[in-house]
Amino acid sequence: MICTTIINKSLEEILDILDLGMAEIRLDRCPLDLDDIETLFSTSDTPLIATCRVRRGTGDRSISWQEAEEKLTRAIEAGAAFADLEIEAPKEIGKRLRRACSEHGTTMIRSCHFFDGTPSEEMLKATARRCRQFGGEIVKIAAMAWTEEDVRRVADLYDDPELNFGKGTLVAFSMGDAGRQSRIDCLSKGAPFTYAALSEEEVAAPGQLTYSEMEEAVYSGWKPLEMSGESCLTINSSKSFAQRAIIAAALSKGTSHLKGYTSCGDNESALRVARELGAEVTVEGTEVTIEGAFSDGRPQFKDGLDAGESGLLARLSIPLAAALSGGEPVRIDGCGTLLERPLKGATEIMAQFGTIIRTQQGQKSDPDVKVPLSVQGPLLPGKVDISGKDGSQLISGLLMALPLLDKDTTLHVHDPKSIPYMFITCDVLRKFGIRIGSEMEGDEDFLETQDWSLCTGITFKVKGGQEYSAADFDIEGDWSSAANLLVAGALFGKVQVNGLDTASRQADISVMDILMDAGASISQLEDEEQEDGSPQHKGTITVQRAPLRAFQTDLNNCPDLFPIVSVLAAFCPGTSSMAGFRRLAGKESNRGEAILCMLDRMGVEAWNEDDTLFVEGESLESRILGGRLLRSGEYTSSHDHRMAMAIAVASFGAGSAMEIDDKECVTKSFPDFFKAWEG
Repeated sequence: MICTTIINKSLEEILDILDLGMAEIRLDRCPLDLDDIETLFSTSDTPLIATCRVRRGTGDRSISWQEAEEKLTRAIEAGAAFADLEIEAPKEIGKRLRRACSEHGTTMIRSCHFFDGTPSEEMLKATARRCRQFGGEIVKIAAMAWTEEDVRRVADLYDDPELNFGKGTLVAFSMGDAGRQSRIDCLSKGAPFTYAALSEEEVAAPGQLTYSEMEEAVYSGWKPLEMSGESCLTINSSKSFAQRAIIAAALSKGTSHLKGYTSCGDNESALRVARELGAEVTVEGTEVTIEGAFSDGRPQFKDGLDAGESGLLARLSIPLAAALSGGEPVRIDGCGTLLERPLKGATEIMAQFGTIIRTQQGQKSDPDVKVPLSVQGPLLPGKVDISGKDGSQLISGLLMALPLLDKDTTLHVHDPKSIPYMFITCDVLRKFGIRIGSEMEGDEDFLETQDWSLCTGITFKVKGGQEYSAADFDIEGDWSSAANLLVAGALFGKVQVNGLDTASRQADISVMDILMDAGASISQLEDEEQEDGSPQHKGTITVQRAPLRAFQTDLNNCPDLFPIVSVLAAFCPGTSSMAGFRRLAGKESNRGEAILCMLDRMGVEAWNEDDTLFVEGESLESRILGGRLLRSGEYTSSHDHRMAMAIAVASFGAGSAMEIDDKECVTKSFPDFFKAWEG
């Protein structure tokens, strides 16, 4: 990235020019008092570096180490993304500022400047090691160059294996006229950013290019993603919440009102299943009114249940059909990619409840049964231990069906996956009057951290004889869909979205943690309070470019993020890893294979090992300067909505257009995606 050095500017002037992107605020050369510093670093969405060089002099030009520490500390506490401290700083000041950076999530830069000339190779290496040793998450080395040999010695720091600097952790370039090109070339060698002056009159160091010169040299025609005006994208409703709420309303007595509904293929299928259960459904704009099937007795199945292309609906329908059919076989149907997706574990799990699943050919014990199929109850209560290794959807169906039985059930799930979705089900059911107790299990690490990835088992206690009650329900915005737009902002420009709940149980809210781990700049407007005074957690979210880095994450509980997170990793310098790769085999496509094929087609090195996807990433600037933008041409979505959206986002980092063979598949979850993307 290009980091613009800001000098000789007041607070108001700085705030007016931060739309350039990343900036270094020279606190020693800007007339900012401590209150100004707090205001600037606490209100700006732009990733900012706080820098305060110690300067000897008289009057206003003098900056002591104590003053530098005070200014840097205030910036760090206010939210500076980076803090730059010279390696010459007293050790105690260095320790205190490192501690402050750690406490406030600020990345520390340790820097050294050689203004009199370029020292020996040994001195450069020793200085770089010292900067790293004393807290430099990013090391900056700048040296005055008089000859090409001087420039080469500094550039060689990037290639020295003894230094063992990871990609994106070293900024090394030469100063002076001889070093001007090195300020550009450092990006192709892996520097996370380089410095430019705001104008020729505001050059902060010898040989510094202006922002416009640097922009032309680096991006050479590539333009960042921009939203028109002050526009903000409103995210479609979560189909995870919508489908559960629709079915719960269909099972209720009375009339429910679901607000915030947006149409997509899976949601429309849920409305069809609700009608097939006997509910009366009316849709007006973004509100769905459902007269529950239990308003006049129990549901009467006529032609079975049609899940469309929704794996969730198919799995919800199986236990419900067993519980409600009175022992008569019920046909579960579907279409599209669902017909090729095995419902792993369904036959074995349902057998423990006395329910028989037969294939279209009448077979009873097919472990990889697919729709169409028939379900024959009863669904028997009791104490049951089942595996959760094949996902949460069938378990969610059981949680919806078991309260309808006459007696209580204790359901233990070992090896649980996609845990958040089970609790989304419980949360939705609670709105409709159903109470389910739960207790999670794990080792000492789980008990200490409550990290769901460490959970080894969950016990659900379901009281029988419960009745669903009609409810008014606000459907959350969809984090799964939003993830694509948020990653686009982090990689290629700036995106603002609203309609998302940052206190959501949706598993794909994990994209926020992943983006933060990768170094993206994320901010949210202050929440508006509800009538009872509690926050709504729904302020506008802004994600924009910042220097990125490789990350490690576990996607076992949110496998739908794999396609777009793999695209993110392609632009994060270094090797990123994503655990949970085996979860992808039973999606709309063989999604794991589709991701590897997509990345290979793009020219990105990636491989799967021990249930983990590894992606070798490179910064956007390095790709542009090195001629390694993603390959353009024809791509297949594998008829998978999440693959189509990921390819569309990746296309902004390609040399020219990426043509997707099937864009219509996005109607399954986000019909307006391409309309939003084009905007």
